[in-house]
Amino acid sequence: MIDRRSFILASVAAVLPLGASAAWRARQPAQKTFDYGPAKLDVYAPDGAKNLPVVFFVHGGAWEFGKRSQVGAKPAFLLANGFCFVSIDYRMLPEADVATQAGDVENAYAYVRANIAGHGGDPNRIVGMGHSAGCHLIALTGMRGGLPGVAGLLLDDTRAYDLAALEKNGGMVRAYARVFSDPSQWAALSPASFVDGRKHPPTFIAYSGASGRGEDSKAFAERLRATGTKVTLFDGSAYTHMSINRDFGEDGDALTAAALAFLKSTVG
Repeated sequence: MIDRRSFILASVAAVLPLGASAAWRARQPAQKTFDYGPAKLDVYAPDGAKNLPVVFFVHGGAWEFGKRSQVGAKPAFLLANGFCFVSIDYRMLPEADVATQAGDVENAYAYVRANIAGHGGDPNRIVGMGHSAGCHLIALTGMRGGLPGVAGLLLDDTRAYDLAALEKNGGMVRAYARVFSDPSQWAALSPASFVDGRKHPPTFIAYSGASGRGEDSKAFAERLRATGTKVTLFDGSAYTHMSINRDFGEDGDALTAAALAFLKSTVG
């Protein structure tokens, strides 16, 4: 497990391009917007890109809010490090339930896999990434096989890995209780339900200091490891639930360095 407090600054400097942070704060890369059916997505790619690995990002917002433009420094940072970046919208509650949202994510991924080569990306080197509700949706779709050919998963801070266990442990509160109000759907909407002995793509799991995140993330990581899946667990307990997403791509950020190392080892 990677401990944020002990991740030394020297390793951070080794993977962050010198002076790049100031540049990407000053100028967000241009994106191209496409309609994939239920909603739209943005593709960010360097000029002249060819066969680059791709990060496919799903935003958070308690399954009710958020939009694809809320990406912070992610596009510029990842482009500076040799990646293409895609950020998607998906239909929100109450218009669409969580099962429908997961279907939107799968449809967006299928569109990207079919079309990303035309923007310089490699369809066989896509890593799914999500924060909060987006983390749950990436975990769910990735574990159930809805992202065919996905090369890895980067999961950033959710408790919604095993909804029945969450209820048993007293964690089905606030947003979770509202969104997952029907216990008959919990198994189908729990990523852990699909960790059934099959080996899954390499998975990076980060958790913040928000209540219960560490315990639930560790339990999910152990369940995955039991299948032989390669898991990287990042202790982000010094972050808040918001800052663990907001700080990605900033100079000296330990999660950024650890995530980039995972990306490079998985699809670099």
